[in-house]
Amino acid sequence: MAPIPITSPVPATWYPTLSVFTLAIGLVITASFFIYEATSSRRTRSLAKELATGAVASVFLGFGTLFLLLASGVYV
Repeated sequence: MAPIPITSPVPATWYPTLSVFTLAIGLVITASFFIYEATSSRRTRSLAKELATGAVASVFLGFGTLFLLLASGVYV
């Protein structure tokens, strides 16, 4: 039984593009979160919306950071 090499499911040439797009999306969602926090009063805020927006922004920023590290040659 020969060992099977581990390969990335995403081609390495896509890493810079994916990092730019996912970081941009994450920053836009983060900006919308801050705008929501600054423009809504305490009584009209929704905890579910805050948690959902924060979680989605965190996922996009996390994957963007991962692809940025991979694009720059830091293989994690």
